[in-house]
This record gives sequence, C-alpha cells and structure tokens, in this order.
Amino acid sequence: MNAASDAKRFAETSRQFNQVPISDKNSRGQKVGPKAPREAQRFKIRSIAERASSRLKQDLGANNVIIRGRRKVFLHLLFGIITLFVDQPLALSNRLSKINSWIASKAVLFA
Repeated sequence: MNAASDAKRFAETSRQFNQVPISDKNSRGQKVGPKAPREAQRFKIRSIAERASSRLKQDLGANNVIIRGRRKVFLHLLFGIITLFVDQPLALSNRLSKINSWIASKAVLFA
C-alpha cells in the first residue's frame, strides 16, 4: 500500500460500486483512532488473503511464470496453491512446538 491508499477519492469510488472501502489509515504524523470492530475484522480477513497471495507470488513462483500455455500455467499455479495448503499446517505445528518448548523452559524456573 502506498501513502495515498486511504484517500477520500478511493473510498468514494468503492462506495459507488456498493463496496466497503478497506484501507489502513495513514497517520501523516498524527494519531489515528481505533477502528470500529466490524472494520477491524474486515481488515484482518483482507490481510490474510493478501498474505496468502504474497506468499504464492514470492515463495512459490507465481510471480515469474516462465512456461507458456494456459493449461501449463494453470497447473503451475495449482501446484503452488497445493504447496501453500500443505505447508501451512506444518509451519503452524513448528510454531506450536517452539511455543511449547519455551513454556516448558519457563516452567522449570518456577518449579
């Protein structure tokens, strides 16, 4: 996102198409108030989708597809999506094991 992504013109255009504008407020050196709960939830969902898209492009080769043909490109992207789905639970279990080992190390100090 760039600095002008929260401009009023963009929000008005979104509303003209019966859409809810979702953009992070640029503080421009001032304090920004908290988001409404529904807006915060929408922003969280948007961020999850953007993280998945970004990971697919950067880590799994969707940004520079060097093959030709619609079927081959589709298959290439499909393998990337499958890899993303398989890798996510593995990454989560790795994070959970690190958290559990950290908790266990702290529990030894208080025993």
